[in-house]
Amino acid sequence: MSLMADPIQFLHNLARLCGVQVSYRDATGRRQVAEPEALLAVLKSLGAPVAKMADVRQALREQKQVRWQCVCEPVVVGWSGEHVSVKLRLPAGRPGRTVLCRLELENGEVQCWSSALTCLTLVRTAVVEGVLYEVRRLVLPPGLPWGYHRLTLTLAAGTWETLLIVAPRETYVSIGEADGRLWGVFLPLYALHAGRSWGAGDLSDLGTLMRWVRELGGHLVGTLPLLAVFLDEPFEPSPYVPVSRLFWNEFYLDVTAIPELGQCAAALEILNAPGFRDEVASLRSLPLVDYRRGMALKRAVLEPLAKCCFDGDSGRLRSLMRWARTHPAACDYARFRAVAERQRVGWPVWPERLRNGVIDEGDYDPAVERYHLYVQWLLHERLEALSAQARDPGPGLYLDLPLGVHSDGYDTWRERANFALDISVGAPPDPFFDQGQDWGFPPLHPERLREQGYRYYIAGLRHHLRHAAALRLDHVMGLHRFFWIPRGMEARAGVYVRYPATEFYAILALESHRYRTLIIGEDLGTVPGYVRQTMARHKVQRMYILPFERQADPVRTLRSIPSDALAALNTHDTPPFAAFWEGQSVTDRAALRFFLHRQGWPELPPDETGTVLRACLAHLAASRARTVLVNLEDLWLETKPQNEPGTGHERPNWRRKAKYAFEDFSVMPHILETLGEINGLRGGMAHGQEQRDPPDRG
Repeated sequence: MSLMADPIQFLHNLARLCGVQVSYRDATGRRQVAEPEALLAVLKSLGAPVAKMADVRQALREQKQVRWQCVCEPVVVGWSGEHVSVKLRLPAGRPGRTVLCRLELENGEVQCWSSALTCLTLVRTAVVEGVLYEVRRLVLPPGLPWGYHRLTLTLAAGTWETLLIVAPRETYVSIGEADGRLWGVFLPLYALHAGRSWGAGDLSDLGTLMRWVRELGGHLVGTLPLLAVFLDEPFEPSPYVPVSRLFWNEFYLDVTAIPELGQCAAALEILNAPGFRDEVASLRSLPLVDYRRGMALKRAVLEPLAKCCFDGDSGRLRSLMRWARTHPAACDYARFRAVAERQRVGWPVWPERLRNGVIDEGDYDPAVERYHLYVQWLLHERLEALSAQARDPGPGLYLDLPLGVHSDGYDTWRERANFALDISVGAPPDPFFDQGQDWGFPPLHPERLREQGYRYYIAGLRHHLRHAAALRLDHVMGLHRFFWIPRGMEARAGVYVRYPATEFYAILALESHRYRTLIIGEDLGTVPGYVRQTMARHKVQRMYILPFERQADPVRTLRSIPSDALAALNTHDTPPFAAFWEGQSVTDRAALRFFLHRQGWPELPPDETGTVLRACLAHLAASRARTVLVNLEDLWLETKPQNEPGTGHERPNWRRKAKYAFEDFSVMPHILETLGEINGLRGGMAHGQEQRDPPDRG
């Protein structure tokens, strides 16, 4: 087909070829067309050789040739139990019409064979720059096992490799009780605190909460991301802008539970100093978490503990070194953090050699490197112990995989090829954010991920799955497309870039089965219908958040609760239930009370928030939803949110402690009664108790 003379048409054709949407439907349903400047910037970031409109026509020709000259895609998905095949793009009529195939399975087994190209099914033909190409289907041997396999194809013109992902079509869902109706509680770990805490919750507090939920019959304990963040310079405490998706946050270590403490005189001296105890008491008394002071306090003890561990010749040191040998990325991460502490600025402005990933011994303090390696080992040990506690038996962890990483963090430094560093992700304008949203971190580069066989993505996923009974994927639409905003442009100028969703879902299905983890996708807001259809096809659980499920129908005030969902009253980004209820009109309150009454719950008084709360929770618990998650703060009618989207450090985002300490809320009769009712409606029984009958619904 001849190219049209319109430069904008050339640009749009190139964009579509590279997976960039030239338009989208906004929240009101209106079509928004991307500006040429934004398309050019995004295409350049994706690797297209374009700097100005005059480059587009030649770039389009080159991109077409490059794609057709590549015999096969870098990644191919095959669903277990189905015929697996690979499409080959081949120039027609060339000599050497045989393909030699070598399939190396993940387990090391190798299968070799050859096929005459003329015997392969012809799918279609195309003429590209005067060359006739054929697309033929190569069928692979039947019965391939799950896993990541390497297929090598040798033809007269050269050799090509592709990653073959063979996976179950559906993610893992068989956790919990026989009928699969789970329930759990949610509270950010920094907000959870007890009498022993140092101004914020830690992993020991999390273990205590897990044991309490187990006694009540629950299955899950949820919290916000626990990944490493910057808590000095740079400073960014948000759990959704981590330094890395591959390492944990030492802020959550319980210093008093570290084995080295009993044999480390220097650490004990610091810990027992009156001024130190006064600082701990001061942090406990604050209504908000002070990350800088809290981390400085813990580090004052952790550093001598690290020195004591490395200076000795104990079994603990040998265990640490064995772990370090099997986790070389942890050593690299520790050096990065040590350099960052010396430089005290983000890596994009480091000296060129350091910026390019080359670190020499003189570039950092070795003691700081050892500290970061030591704390990551401690975190690995503690999370392994919590995972074992969950398996013995007990409630599992509901972890959260954030959408992005800090632009100055370890992942963007070491894995920069996997990121589009001159782009920021966000969201287009909507009724809540009429200028759009710029979230300030770079997106993953779709083609670079594929070329590297998703190595980085799989590593981050496994980092969570090895400890999680359930994993929430932040902004699940990102498996399909991201809103890219070129640097220097306003959020409203962004464009959508498509991602290879089938490959992401195959990885999620395979890894979730290997780790026996339930996958939940955050699908709130404006989500295209095809996203939820794909989620349902692959058994990725959706989220049913009650305020988002309201509808105008006075009889069916709430949409039906699907079985493949996590149901809750709110998220960390929305107001707690009491604040939501206070903001409702008299008409809306009456409609919800009437709906609940029609569902069989007793008639509810209009002004008793606690009664309405319990009825709403009971409605969720009695539903078909696979999982019900209870925000503990709702149970004492908290009105302040943990985060207000679109605001910055001027609000206490990610810092507000729970109103009550664990020792207090864990014995409150109304909390125990509410959770007991939920447990009964979910069909469970508390630890050591007989199955209870569901309450009388009136």
